[in-house]
Amino acid sequence: MTKQVIGLGDSSAQIKVYLEHRPPLEPYLSLRHLHALTQGEIADIAKQTGNHWRKIFNVYAKFIYQLEQPNFTRWQDYRDQMLLAENSKTALLFTSPSIKSIAQQKADSIHIIMGKTYATKLGISEHCHWLSQDFSIHPELKLIICPYFDY
Repeated sequence: MTKQVIGLGDSSAQIKVYLEHRPPLEPYLSLRHLHALTQGEIADIAKQTGNHWRKIFNVYAKFIYQLEQPNFTRWQDYRDQMLLAENSKTALLFTSPSIKSIAQQKADSIHIIMGKTYATKLGISEHCHWLSQDFSIHPELKLIICPYFDY
């Protein structure tokens, strides 16, 4: 039986970021599937929840902007118009991953787990090579453990 993917973003995501907590708003608290964001939704979440979620979205957008150089002149435009939208190839997942579930996914996907504590709780950190106190990788699985995006 396949585990239901719950989160925000594109169902064909190649860059998947996992975090433990959802935005503390409906409909996100009761999501049961992957939900592609529409234009203005990120701004609305940030406005209603404050600095914490604004930072998460900003760091994710800056990361993708630098990594892929999308066709936007500013990272803010990318965040507001494309991040976590349909066809963005990005996802923010609230479904708890495992080494097994990551290994079974497409080979071209990059998996990022936000937070050493979360990765340890999931039993994933012990399968990775620690580069520093905060960063770890599993090269074969294209898995990265990093600090929480609002760190």
